[in-house]
Amino acid sequence: MTEVPQWQAPGRVNLIGEHLDYNGGPVLPMAINRRTTVKARQRDDDLVRVWTTHDGNQRAEFRTDVAPHDVSGWASYAAAMFWALAQDGHQIDGFDLVLDSDVPAGAGLSSSAAIECAIGLAVCDLSGITLDPIDLALLAQRAENDFIGVPSGAMDQLASMCGKAGHAVFIDFGTERPTVREVEATWAQDDLALLVIDTKAHHALADGEYAARRTECEEAAKELGIERLAKAGPDAVLRLEDETLKKRTRHVITETARTRGAIRALSTRNWTQFGAMLTASHASLRDDFDVSCPELDVAVSASLEAGALGARMTGGGFGGSAIALVARDGIAGLRERVEAQFSAHQWTRPEAWVVEPAAGASTMDV
Repeated sequence: MTEVPQWQAPGRVNLIGEHLDYNGGPVLPMAINRRTTVKARQRDDDLVRVWTTHDGNQRAEFRTDVAPHDVSGWASYAAAMFWALAQDGHQIDGFDLVLDSDVPAGAGLSSSAAIECAIGLAVCDLSGITLDPIDLALLAQRAENDFIGVPSGAMDQLASMCGKAGHAVFIDFGTERPTVREVEATWAQDDLALLVIDTKAHHALADGEYAARRTECEEAAKELGIERLAKAGPDAVLRLEDETLKKRTRHVITETARTRGAIRALSTRNWTQFGAMLTASHASLRDDFDVSCPELDVAVSASLEAGALGARMTGGGFGGSAIALVARDGIAGLRERVEAQFSAHQWTRPEAWVVEPAAGASTMDV
């Protein structure tokens, strides 16, 4: 019996540079060693059947001419990629797809981008469509924006497509086409670990808050007479009158500087400075961008109390996960501290695990 071919795409952790992709700034994510896998087989008709083994066995189906709002729930991410490829002018047959994933949904680790990129790569490979990783990532962003309805930037999809084991991915959105380069991530060589803390306060970016932040940033850029807010000068906050727009602008300006500083610290293995950048980023996201939540704030503060060199929320916010850079022998103590703080608030017990920088989307040996 012939083995059904498989593809994989990882989730991501954003180290720093939050909400900068759609503002034309720099970001520093990394693909992680949690991934979505897809088995794919072409059909001789226009029917797409999708099964998932994640969260129970579920099944959905749609046609290759699927349109927005035709499919809902988890299967909408699969449908979105077929729609985006069709919008890009590609003729595609039907498919049978089986999805599995250990990227937790709603945890701010880009489970949706992992689905989009894994399916996109599988369908392109079997259909003879040649797209480079950046172009496929941008097509997956289009699927997320125009089919799913989340007005996100392309950071998640680019991290999933362009990741490299042992490296973070520096992406600069200040050019017409994003530029991508790898930055070695060597904290493990210095007995440090990056811990993800899933607060279980799961978020949903399509609920309007994410879109509101993007709109506010666009309004601030328009008032300042620039195309995107990351191009704002140091006096930009003083030139704005609205207090909310001032706060959003201050975050974008300072986060841009922090991201560039963090890249230098990562490159020189200055972990104290790198950790300080992470912590300062969280304060800005909490106070100026208003995208944190009590669970994220407690996860960060408890991590720092337990000796982390730095900690911050990661992802779009309003729930999800925090990250902490911690000595390897301090992992157990950090977990205990965070769990105790959550228990004191009578919140759901968080889950924490070490993540490593992993390779991006690819075919899998069967």
